[in-house]
Amino acid sequence: MFKTLIIAALLIAPYTISAETAMKCETGKCSAGDANSTKKVPQKSSKKSSPASENKPLKENKNKHTVEQLFNVTTTTVQRESTAKEQVNYGYIVAQDDAKVDVLTWYSGFIKELYADTLYKRVKKGDPLVKVYSPEVYKAKQDYLNSIKYNRKTAMPEMLKSALIKLRLLGVDEREIKEIKKSLRADTYTTVYAPISGWIFEKNINEGASFTDKKRLFQIINIDKVWMEVKLFQNQLENLDKLEHYMVKVKGISETFMADKTLLYPMLDPKEATATLRLTIDNKAQTLKPGMYAKVHASELSKSRLVIPRTAAIRKSGTWYAFLATEFKGEYEPVEISIKPLDNKRFEVLSGLHENESIVNNALFMMDSDAQINGIY
Repeated sequence: MFKTLIIAALLIAPYTISAETAMKCETGKCSAGDANSTKKVPQKSSKKSSPASENKPLKENKNKHTVEQLFNVTTTTVQRESTAKEQVNYGYIVAQDDAKVDVLTWYSGFIKELYADTLYKRVKKGDPLVKVYSPEVYKAKQDYLNSIKYNRKTAMPEMLKSALIKLRLLGVDEREIKEIKKSLRADTYTTVYAPISGWIFEKNINEGASFTDKKRLFQIINIDKVWMEVKLFQNQLENLDKLEHYMVKVKGISETFMADKTLLYPMLDPKEATATLRLTIDNKAQTLKPGMYAKVHASELSKSRLVIPRTAAIRKSGTWYAFLATEFKGEYEPVEISIKPLDNKRFEVLSGLHENESIVNNALFMMDSDAQINGIY
């Protein structure tokens, strides 16, 4: 029995070894009969191939400091233009301080008739605002009338002059004074006239009411000229002297207004860290109203500059670069440039490029990726 088992094991063993060998070969772990031989593994390419490079062979770089780009690249030309640097700020339209006039009287009295009966009524200089009765003014008129009559009989020029000065100090209009002298009659009522043309921005009386001396009855504001108070950031003050032209635009108004720089307020707003610049604007058509929100475009004097699109420059580690077209088609050389913003679309070139040179205009992310892979910059 024991001999029988040994014989069976010897017969089965070769088949078991062969099966195990076949399984190893099937999984790729067998050798080709040589115990020291190893399987070669395909080496992975160190550079990823793009779909374009799979269909088109890469050119050999003729200069190790260039970037080869096989995609379609849009280029532009460095141009010299006569331009003016522009700065945009915002502010509000306000009435001029010297265009505000308070209408008041140096006497007390009662309102007989109110002509300027509504707020924001537009008046012209010399228009009647209100007719009043004042016992003090009526007495002064009588004194002046008596002085005129007395002076005709007995020359008393000093008395006549004193009565005239009193009427003028009380604010009686010259037209009423001349009428007294002409008609030899003193009117019971006195009319208050508009001292300037403008709009009534404040009205503090009603018809039939009484008033006291030195009370402000009206405030009239002339807006033939207005101010714009422009907010400037602190870092914009350095170049303020270079700005010469100011163009004001208001949303909803198609007209553009030219403004003159008048005053930089000597104090900053501590909450916003902003300064206020005052501009003066002609407003004869009364188009601009106090309280309007406006935008101002300020520009320097025009001068010749080298300019490139903002899309043509890329920044890396604090340095600006542009990609200059070389003599070999499809190759671009990164060059270090010095630039400063000109407007929201262009840079002014200070150094690194020359007029009429061809540079990459867009797709800078592809240029940058290729350059970093090749370790160019």
